[in-house]
Amino acid sequence: MARAYVNRIGTATPPHDVHQAFVRYVELLLNEPRTQKLFRRMVGRAGIDHRFSYFEPLVEGDRVLGDTGGFYTLDGRSPSTGQRMRRFEATAPGLALQALDALGIEKERERITHLVLACCTGFVAPGLDQQIIRAAGLDPGVERTVVGFMGCYAAVNALRLAHHFVRSEPAARVLVVNLELCTLHFQSTQKLDECLSMLLFGDGCSAALVSADETGVALMDFKAAAIADTAGAITWRIADHGFDMHLSGEVPARIARALAAESARNDDGGLLRGQRPADFDAWAVHAGGRTILDAVETGFELGPHMLDCSRGILRDFGNMSSATLMFILGRILASVRGLGRPVENGFAVAFGPGMAAESFRFRAVA
Repeated sequence: MARAYVNRIGTATPPHDVHQAFVRYVELLLNEPRTQKLFRRMVGRAGIDHRFSYFEPLVEGDRVLGDTGGFYTLDGRSPSTGQRMRRFEATAPGLALQALDALGIEKERERITHLVLACCTGFVAPGLDQQIIRAAGLDPGVERTVVGFMGCYAAVNALRLAHHFVRSEPAARVLVVNLELCTLHFQSTQKLDECLSMLLFGDGCSAALVSADETGVALMDFKAAAIADTAGAITWRIADHGFDMHLSGEVPARIARALAAESARNDDGGLLRGQRPADFDAWAVHAGGRTILDAVETGFELGPHMLDCSRGILRDFGNMSSATLMFILGRILASVRGLGRPVENGFAVAFGPGMAAESFRFRAVA
């Protein structure tokens, strides 16, 4: 039976680096000095330098008052969900095309047989999948699948689908697109926990080619697991003024304990499939935040540099929900090709609503 490989990965972000502007904007929202001080302390610990958005910051002197289009302001007004979805429809296709250009879609346009799209930050019909097919000049008969509203671990589910398509149809050439516009759902709020949650997120898109060609990241096997009694720890609900994200402060500790138990379990039914963390020479861990990466490092007792790639993507882009893991895989693949040093035994994992972990093992060759 054919094995599926992620042959290439292209990535794209919107034009505006908004991280520092967002910090200054929130400092004006949080007008109580003690809360401002705590927020600044958490900014310093976040491990993020850059996040990108289509919203251009509106700067007056040293103050950030919102964005130049008036979508976000300091006066407490909040765009409706309808306004946010219209903005998604206007901007998402262009970002997808940027990622496809970075992938080199012109070399594959006539050969693509399947499209898998993962997105949890915008909905429209006709869907973004159909818009991508038209805009990229793909065959209108391409088989389309949309992975919707699964959150940060949707990249694993999208790759799992591509894996199954290639294994059942060895001639298949699957285009996997992960596109998230997280900054569409920022809220004007003085609640510190909500501001700290928004501090993590940025926008991004990845496009990957998955086929039976034996080059790139070989997808070995997939496994999902749920952490008991954590259904409310991560939630993502559609509200009247955008999508409301809730991240419990207990999430990192629960992940660390669950992974320590998985490591101790060490049998074929666990996430590690009977292997030990030390058996893996590369780790692609969804960069949900610094504390999430710390929890994985602690739970699996990893060495101090095993998550450098994930921490680098968090630093450079923030958490882009489902696109983040693909950015990490892209950086790993670029390193393999740049250094000529293959990955013999890699492990990828992402966490999301449920609270669940989605994982796969991989190898990477030039």
